[in-house]
This record gives sequence, C-alpha cells and structure tokens, in this order.
Amino acid sequence: MKITVDEEKCCGAGQCVLIAPEVFDQRDEDGIVVLLDAAPPAEQHDAVRESAEVCPAAAIQVTEDA
Repeated sequence: MKITVDEEKCCGAGQCVLIAPEVFDQRDEDGIVVLLDAAPPAEQHDAVRESAEVCPAAAIQVTEDA
C-alpha cells in the first residue's frame, strides 16, 4: 500500500486523523493533513482505506501493492 495526499484539496475535517492517527496528522496552523507514513504496516491498511473513503475532499489516494 502506498498513500498520497493532496494538500490543496484537504479541507481540514480531520476524519483521517481520528481513524488512523499513526498514519495521518494535521498541521497546527490550518488543519491541513500531514502524511506520517506513506507505506504503513499491514495492520494499518483497513484504517487507511476507511480514512480515504470518508475524506470529504477526496484528498487521500491509496494505491494497493500488486
């Protein structure tokens, strides 16, 4: 799994941080997403997928390994 985030799309809702705090954080000044781990361990994959699904701005992209 590889994760990318589009900071330009991010609206700072913070759902990703609530669901996967080991993978996502938010900048203090504006709430924009910060990617902590672009290739998280397998135990984080379900939470990352959920974060991408619930992101209101569709700012999180998940690419599955082949």
